[in-house]
Amino acid sequence: MNIPAAMPKKSSIYLMERLFAGYLKPYRGKLFAAVFFMLIAAATTAALAKLMQPVLDDVLYARNSDMIMAVAGAVLATFVLRGISTYFHTVIMSNISQSIIADIQRDLFRHLMILDLAFFHANPSGQLISRVTNDVSVVRAAVSDTLTGVGKNFLTLLLLVGLMLHQDWKLALVAFAISPITGGMVAYIGHRLRKVSRRTQDEMARLSDILSQIFQGVRQVQAYGMENYESTRAGGAIDKVCALNIKTSRIRNLSTPVNESIVGLAFAGVIVYGGYQVSENVMSPGQLASFIAAFTLAYEPMKKLARLNSSLQLGLGAIERVFEMMDRPPGVQQKEGALTLAAPKPEVVFTDVRFQYDGAETQALKGISFRAQPGKVTALVGPSGGGKSTL
Repeated sequence: MNIPAAMPKKSSIYLMERLFAGYLKPYRGKLFAAVFFMLIAAATTAALAKLMQPVLDDVLYARNSDMIMAVAGAVLATFVLRGISTYFHTVIMSNISQSIIADIQRDLFRHLMILDLAFFHANPSGQLISRVTNDVSVVRAAVSDTLTGVGKNFLTLLLLVGLMLHQDWKLALVAFAISPITGGMVAYIGHRLRKVSRRTQDEMARLSDILSQIFQGVRQVQAYGMENYESTRAGGAIDKVCALNIKTSRIRNLSTPVNESIVGLAFAGVIVYGGYQVSENVMSPGQLASFIAAFTLAYEPMKKLARLNSSLQLGLGAIERVFEMMDRPPGVQQKEGALTLAAPKPEVVFTDVRFQYDGAETQALKGISFRAQPGKVTALVGPSGGGKSTL
């Protein structure tokens, strides 16, 4: 009986709360420092959009030579500050995400070590290795992208939208009339990606299991001339993983043509409405240019947040499989009130012991009786499959 390839059971909110709230707590100090630098980086992006107004109105249109050095200095300082703050928040967030993944791997491995032997007999080692490596690698990418990108992109978008509302709230409403459509597309894609992610990780686990079996038994494979058979079997598993990865790419990029068309429509609306505002002297050319710059800069974090949602949904599909394993109770547990043996060197006695693995048709041990005396070596001798490892 292998680990089942189930469909998503836990809600995204539950998984994110358990992942981030549970594992992020030890790194709150670093998180606050990273958010501080993110806020600076976001503010500098909004400042660049705002600086477009004096560049056009004061430097180019009014030809005020006194403003040239001041505006140029402000632009230079803004870029330098943005570069420094981006470096620090990226490095800190990367440190946090890598530490979280290491904690998850340690917890998962620690839990696997207390599961009973029947579990390891029922689940091939290749699938278990896939849980610890492949699944966690997908989670690593999702956590890294989410922690590094979501804070900065969200703050940048928030400040740019605030700037646009401050400049002309009616024009801002025209620009962001597309938001409901874009949000619906992101939600739809995220739901599909999570389901595909689980299927992909299941097939990756199956591929790891097949490869593990082949490599461990390569002598028998070559001795019986089964190279073509095993190549076909592994090739079939590889083809399934390849097909699912292609499907994932197709779903992730599904929003691109739709979103680009919708944003183009909104951009055209901004130009039409803003152009009439400038022609009627309600808005200066610099104000319109600053607004368009803010809108253009806001579109980039919007796209990144949409891509982050895709990455997050892929990670949630993988972390759900990891948590399922971590929540699996051991088949053999210590009884409450169990007594510690008083004898420092007790003898071990087996009397008519029988054992059968879950799902097996025959007993691995049947009527085993022997006595292992303290201080003496007791050898277990028998053919392969005779039950020595089980005993």
